[in-house]
Amino acid sequence: MAAILVTGFGRFRGVPINPTAGLVARLGRSRRAALSDVRIKTHVFANRYAAVDDGLPALIAREQPDAVVLFGVAARAKNLRIELLARNRASVLRPDASRARSASAIIAQGAPSLQRGRFPPHRLLAAIRATGLRACLSHNAGAYLCNYAYWRALETAARAGGPRIVVFVHIPPRSLKAKRRQAAQLPHSLSAMARGAEALLAALPATLRGSDRGA
Repeated sequence: MAAILVTGFGRFRGVPINPTAGLVARLGRSRRAALSDVRIKTHVFANRYAAVDDGLPALIAREQPDAVVLFGVAARAKNLRIELLARNRASVLRPDASRARSASAIIAQGAPSLQRGRFPPHRLLAAIRATGLRACLSHNAGAYLCNYAYWRALETAARAGGPRIVVFVHIPPRSLKAKRRQAAQLPHSLSAMARGAEALLAALPATLRGSDRGA
């Protein structure tokens, strides 16, 4: 049985309701048949650098997941975005939810300028699109906590015994102006995004089996 760690983030300035928290909760409760051979563990990080630094390595050490799927919200996103890269950069100007700022514009001194995600991008993109949801591949995970967490997860994956798959997905923000019935009918409603995310997770066991065979 494949073990997958799924994470999201809490609220932060400009995003009083972070939809990734609700999305992660739904995925943790999913009873989709295609996920019957998957053990899903979930976690929502407080939107703080320290929460990622303290929590992510501990989570991976405890759960020993085969795959890590991180979700974050992108305020200007129109589609789901599968992020191909984590860049070795951080904003020294934008504070986190505890008002702390990154001490450096570089996450890891002496490290390469970028790390590539560990996943088959076109397989995962096709899985999401098969649900009718709009999705795309992206080369820009930003310079805030989403990119930071992605970088740290990939660092962990590079170590012996680390997760074999690490992927970051940005989702659009939810409209606070839409009424509940209208929100449920939006192209990127929480229900629709959950279906797309479930399809992505369901595609991972076959990917892991392929990597076991050296594919």
